[in-house]
Amino acid sequence: MARVELKGISKIFDSNVMAVDNADFVVEDREFVVILGPSGCGKSTTLRMVAGLEEITEGELYIDGELMNDVPPKDRNIAMVFQNYALYPHMTVYENMAFGLRIKKLDRKEIDQRIQEAARILDIEKHLMRKPRALSGGQRQRVAVGRAIVRNPKVFLFDEPLSNLDAKLRVQMRAELYDLHLRLNATIIYVTHDQVEAMSMADKIVVMKDGKIQQIGAPLHLYNQPANKFVAGFIGSPQMNFLTVKVMEENGLFLDEGNFKLKPAFEHLEFLKNYLDREILLGIRSEDLNYIRTDLSSESALADEISAGRKNIIPGKIDLVEPLGADTHLWLSTASHSIVARTEAHEKFKAGDSVYFCPKMEKARYFEKETELSIN
Repeated sequence: MARVELKGISKIFDSNVMAVDNADFVVEDREFVVILGPSGCGKSTTLRMVAGLEEITEGELYIDGELMNDVPPKDRNIAMVFQNYALYPHMTVYENMAFGLRIKKLDRKEIDQRIQEAARILDIEKHLMRKPRALSGGQRQRVAVGRAIVRNPKVFLFDEPLSNLDAKLRVQMRAELYDLHLRLNATIIYVTHDQVEAMSMADKIVVMKDGKIQQIGAPLHLYNQPANKFVAGFIGSPQMNFLTVKVMEENGLFLDEGNFKLKPAFEHLEFLKNYLDREILLGIRSEDLNYIRTDLSSESALADEISAGRKNIIPGKIDLVEPLGADTHLWLSTASHSIVARTEAHEKFKAGDSVYFCPKMEKARYFEKETELSIN
């Protein structure tokens, strides 16, 4: 397998559109790296530059220490699996998998051995004589992967390979692709807009937005320590809640939302002092909001506690109840913000209910309002 290094890679199209701006990262030998971001962020263009399908405007690309900028795609020893499978409809599965090997003039016995081995790994042995139209979406995707495997490439490139599959099949194929990675000890660069795919498969994630890399790191590192508001909102489902608060001091530091006050965790006080009398963004995930059960007699007492800022309580009104089986998502409106909270499935809610949540302030993330960069 191989090490892939992108050094300041940029792509500017003819209309002066900067599709990729100074992409700089390393894919280590046998590492599974996912490039993650929304549509149009430049992730597929980055992958196509690695493949040689797009010319690099600036920067240098190395595979196994060899400069690849001017090397044709066929000589890079990479294999790419596309979103639409890109199978030849008039050929059988066997012929599709053999096509690239015949171009390389491998002997018939070697071709057959490679195809049979790949078919065994992917469990498509009984489909070898069928044509693509006779296969399901998942089977076609296995054939596309098999066509890549038989080439014994240094690097596998995947461009949103699961986006055309239904939800159940995507889960199955995620597991199969990761198992394949382990069995082949392959170097893989995988592009997706689906953060669940990224979190479940990647050794390392490269998050992109508007052609620029926002953060690089292991999945849980990005989840727990996002570099900015974009990464915090893009990693995790549902996305992180963001509240605009003002850092105030009166008998201790507190965060004023305008309609309620919150006390920061002790470990956050030191850096928050630097933002006294300034507005910042407080980020809190849905699973870090604890539902407070109330009755009519306790609601008035809670209202007093909230107005006085004596307890960390976020009041809200339910806009939408989203039951998901194991748990329920509540879409809430405070006076100034819309947030989502995750609750246990056995709790009963309906739209219009007033509810109260206690945030786990030790889990809070903070971001500068102007730059949206993390400050903790």
